[in-house]
Amino acid sequence: MHTMWKGTISFGLVNIPVKLHSATENKDIKLRNLHKECQSPIKYEKVCPVCETEVTNDDIVKGFEYTKNKFVVLEEEDLQSLKDVTEDKSVEIMDFVKLEDIDPIYFDRSYFLSPNDGGGKAYALLRQALKDTGKIGLAKITIRSKEHLAVVRIYENTLVMETIHYPDEVRDFQEVPNVPEETDVGEKELKTAKMLIDQLTAEFEPEKYTDEYRTALMELIEKKKAGEEITTAKEPKAPENVDDLMAALEKSLNESQKSKKKSTTKKSKTTTSKQKKSSSSKKKEKASK
Repeated sequence: MHTMWKGTISFGLVNIPVKLHSATENKDIKLRNLHKECQSPIKYEKVCPVCETEVTNDDIVKGFEYTKNKFVVLEEEDLQSLKDVTEDKSVEIMDFVKLEDIDPIYFDRSYFLSPNDGGGKAYALLRQALKDTGKIGLAKITIRSKEHLAVVRIYENTLVMETIHYPDEVRDFQEVPNVPEETDVGEKELKTAKMLIDQLTAEFEPEKYTDEYRTALMELIEKKKAGEEITTAKEPKAPENVDDLMAALEKSLNESQKSKKKSTTKKSKTTTSKQKKSSSSKKKEKASK
């Protein structure tokens, strides 16, 4: 697993040498833009619209647009002076909090933490302490010149660090348009909605959820590579327009119950089949003896 950062976890006077590894990966299928006529990849050139000339990286400076077409220019030396101040190679745990106190809207990216040379014992100590107390560490870390707020917690038997948004990066929910005020909900509708939720409640099994579009796209690409003729799938049946909320809830509940019965029947048939095979094999074993 690629190491993308090395430093220490620090809390109080304790320092644990660690390595940082990305815990997730982007599985999006990247498509290039090609010239339709010759299928060559399109180049994107950096051109100044005023001078009408192509520019190189040496001709480019950073600027902040504080109002329309008005910029504050920042030289590389200005940015480097800030890097020198903030580029601290440590995950500084400032507080220990409960995971449930942080709303999921704050979470951003996940990273695995592994112990660096000589850090195994201290790593195990922090892991056990977090497990026993049920707490997570709230920390600060600088990655690629950007300072992040982060949490350190346990995932399986590994410490994981997750960057989280600062409060001013989370938009005010009150600005969301067209959210209805609290209204009186019909008792019958609410009861049916709760029944539907109960019917659809299941254990979280992440492996049963897949990216159907990505799978279909890869199958299409493989068929194209193999020179197969591509057929267009039929349009999916459009969902029925059910205006009556109660009717929609009851129909959903009935379909959910049918689906569950089919699933239960299938499981019981599979179990019975396995039991018959097991019984048959035992009889054969006795006969051979």
